Amino acid sequence: MTIALSQFISDPALLGGDFAGSSWDAWRVTLKGAFHEPMTEAERVRFRELAEREPPARRVRELWLAIGRRGGKDSTAAAVATYAACCGNFQAHLRRGERAVILCLAVDRDQAAIVFAYIRANFEDTPLLQPLLVSATNDTIELNNGVSVVVATNSFRGIRGRTVALAVLDECSYWRSDQSSNPDVEVYSALLPGLATLRAAGSMIIGISTVYRRSGLLFEKWQKYHGKPDDGVLVIRQPSAVYNPALNEPELAAEIAADIELDPERGASEWLSVFRSDLADFVSRAAVEAAVIPGRLELPFIEGNHYTAFVDPSGAAVDAMTLSIGHFDKAERAILDLIREIRPPFSPEGVVSEFANTCKQYRIRTVTGDRWGGEFAREPFRKLGIDYSVSEKTKSEIYLAFLPLLNSGRVELLDNPRLFSQLVHLERRTGRGTGHDVVDHPRGAHDDIVNAAAGALTLAALEPGPLRITNEMVARARARPPRRGRLDGFYG
Repeated sequence: MTIALSQFISDPALLGGDFAGSSWDAWRVTLKGAFHEPMTEAERVRFRELAEREPPARRVRELWLAIGRRGGKDSTAAAVATYAACCGNFQAHLRRGERAVILCLAVDRDQAAIVFAYIRANFEDTPLLQPLLVSATNDTIELNNGVSVVVATNSFRGIRGRTVALAVLDECSYWRSDQSSNPDVEVYSALLPGLATLRAAGSMIIGISTVYRRSGLLFEKWQKYHGKPDDGVLVIRQPSAVYNPALNEPELAAEIAADIELDPERGASEWLSVFRSDLADFVSRAAVEAAVIPGRLELPFIEGNHYTAFVDPSGAAVDAMTLSIGHFDKAERAILDLIREIRPPFSPEGVVSEFANTCKQYRIRTVTGDRWGGEFAREPFRKLGIDYSVSEKTKSEIYLAFLPLLNSGRVELLDNPRLFSQLVHLERRTGRGTGHDVVDHPRGAHDDIVNAAAGALTLAALEPGPLRITNEMVARARARPPRRGRLDGFYG
């Protein structure tokens, strides 16, 4: 099938019914520019308004669309994917038995399934496309032309080995992974070899997302390519209403304005495509890497150490329940000895029993945790002979107290990828109406492990523990003759 993309989404016999009307004009112009289709002078002017640059001189290999919510990103990406699946000349570049894959990637399968569902509906509900469809499941569409459409999560391991015709990176600004500190960058790097086989046939990456913090792959692409005359990469950043004029209707516009007023930073990000200025990385990746002891998974109990324990409780529905144990050594370093993470579903009583036994192995009789759950979280520990002390610090205060220890090189962390990822993903922002800094995990992410670890280590640094004789104490003692029966400078 040889047909231009603009015709494919305009012909009523194909996808024209979904993209009819002037409200899709901005998308039609954008796709014409990205696919290097002939444009009228009026369309070229419109393209320059949208992209803040001239149209590319050839079809781009990467299209990054930083468009606000409800702007039509998913529908458009699905249309491009459907077009590529039908019209891409991939067979000439494939080995016998090899299939060209169109990947729909997102932070989880539910998010990735949005674009996938649109693609599946295009094939199932369009009579002209139905003959191409061999089978369709919840995560794979098989076509009779050697193309498969696959939904997957943002794991660089899961995409290796595939021959990729098109990859849709959905809401890539919000990608998080407990196994990786840079999932968007790692997935992008893993995709490039998979795309290489089909470059001659027009293999492509499409990144679609509302904007978020001033870091990550989408932000870097915007910084490097937005408004620049690069013919391989096209980046467009526009508010929602530019690509969906229906949002300019008075009632909808008023609702959006109210949402922006409620939280200006969040609202401007989601509706106006303004990268948030109130978010910053809490800690540098380099500081965390320096603190991790490679290969150290856990430390045993050692007589003479004074151990502290911190618990991040959970009701077993969504979050994990975690325990961390640490101590402060003679070199004035906070040492993380142990991490226990129990992910849901689980029995809270069973987890408390396991945690209590672990604490007793380290001769710990008191655990500290937050106020979550009230007596529901505390009473089971007490029944097993472990006191539960409510932390005097909030989660943000724990993180802020932990930061100087980490930055000064006085922390030793276990080699735990989930701890590493959760720590480097923490965000620091100014609390609305308070002026105080708030540290927390990003939306949709977790911090169960790092909360417990930071809690245990800050407690260890504050606990008096056994007497630690330092060189300074010895020097002060030697400066004056010792009193009979005691060494002045060691005791009051």
